[in-house]
Amino acid sequence: MSEAVAKRFGELYGPAPEGVWAAPGRVNLIGEHTDYNDGFVMPFALPHTAVAAVSRRDDGVLRLHSADVEGGVTELRVADLEPGTDKDWTAYPSGVVWALREAGHEITGADIHLASTVPAGAGLSSSAALEVVVALALNDLYGLGLRRWQLARLCQRAENVYVGAPVGIMDQTAAACCEAGHALFLDTRDLSQRQIPFDLAAEGLRLLVVDTRVKHSHSEGEYGKRRAGCEKGAALLGVDALRDVPYAELDAALERLADDEEVLRLVRHVVTEDERVERVVALLESGETRAIGPVLTEGHASLRDDFRISCPELDLVVDTAVGAGALGARMTGGGFGGSAIVLAEAADVPRLTGAVEEAFAAAGFRVPRVFEAVPGAGARRLD
Repeated sequence: MSEAVAKRFGELYGPAPEGVWAAPGRVNLIGEHTDYNDGFVMPFALPHTAVAAVSRRDDGVLRLHSADVEGGVTELRVADLEPGTDKDWTAYPSGVVWALREAGHEITGADIHLASTVPAGAGLSSSAALEVVVALALNDLYGLGLRRWQLARLCQRAENVYVGAPVGIMDQTAAACCEAGHALFLDTRDLSQRQIPFDLAAEGLRLLVVDTRVKHSHSEGEYGKRRAGCEKGAALLGVDALRDVPYAELDAALERLADDEEVLRLVRHVVTEDERVERVVALLESGETRAIGPVLTEGHASLRDDFRISCPELDLVVDTAVGAGALGARMTGGGFGGSAIVLAEAADVPRLTGAVEEAFAAAGFRVPRVFEAVPGAGARRLD
C-alpha cells in the first residue's frame, strides 16, 4: 500500500513525496466512555491503517487528497484555517495543521495524499488514524520533536475544537502509542501507559470484530449529551471527574443522585467500567485470558442499559454470539452503531460467524462484516 500511495502522490502533485507514514485504527477491548471522565481504557491497534504520503511546502498552501473520497485535490491556506469552517473529511487533516500552528509550531504548508483501510463509521477510529498519521508526518518533516503523547493531545484538540466532536484522548493515543502484540492500559488523567501482552493466538483464542455497518458520528448530539451528563454527575458529587468516585463508594454516590435518574445511570456505568478495566488488566497479567469474556459481556449490558448507546444490531451480535458459546462479547467504540467484539475459542469462529450472519439475515439487517482483530503496531514511518 505504501508504494501505491507514494505513486499516486506523484501523479497528483508532481515530485515524489518526502515520506510515507501509517497510523492504525483501534479496537477498544474494555473501557468505554471513560476517557473523557479521566478514567481507564484498554485499546489495541488494528492492522488496518491510514497511510499518508506527505511533502512540505513553504508557500502557506495545504493541498489534500484522499483515495477513498470522490473528488479532486482540496487546496487551503494554512493562515485561513479556523474551527468550524470545514465540514468535510478534510477537517481532520487540516484540523491537525491548525492545532500544530496554534501550539506555536511553524507549519508552512504541505501536500498530502491519504488512503485508508480502516472502516469508516465502524467505531474503529478511522478519524483518529487520519489525524495521527498527518501529525506524525509533519512532526518528522518539520523536526518538531514532539513525543507521541503530545501528538495525541494535539490531535484530540483538532477533533474537539476544529472538527467539533467532543471525543476523549483514547483514540489518538491508541493510534500513536500502541505496540504490536499488546493492549494499551492507559490512564487518561496523566497519560501513563502500560503495554499488556495480548497474544490470543498463542492461547488458542480469537477476537472477532463484527462491523454492523450501522454508521455513527461522534459530532452528533447524543455523544455530547452523555459527556455533559457525566460532567453534571461529577459536579453534583463534588469531584473533578467521575474517575474520582471510588468503586467501593458507588452505592453511596448513587443515593445522592437519586433525584436524577439519567445522571445516576451515566455515573454508574463510568465507575463500574473503570473497575472492569482494572479487572481485565489483572486477569490478563495473571494469565487468565478466558476469564475476561464475562467481563466484556457485563460491560455491554452497562453500555446498553445505563449509558444507552447500543442499538438492535449491536445487541443482536452480543446476544447471538454469547448464546452460541462465545466466551464474551460487547459493543466497542462510541456507540449508536459501529462494531462489536467477540472473544472466542479459535475452533468456534466459523460456527459463531455463521450464527451471527444468520441472525442478521433473519432480522432483515445488512450483512455484517466480520474479521479477526490482531493487535498491530502504532503509528510509524514506512519508508
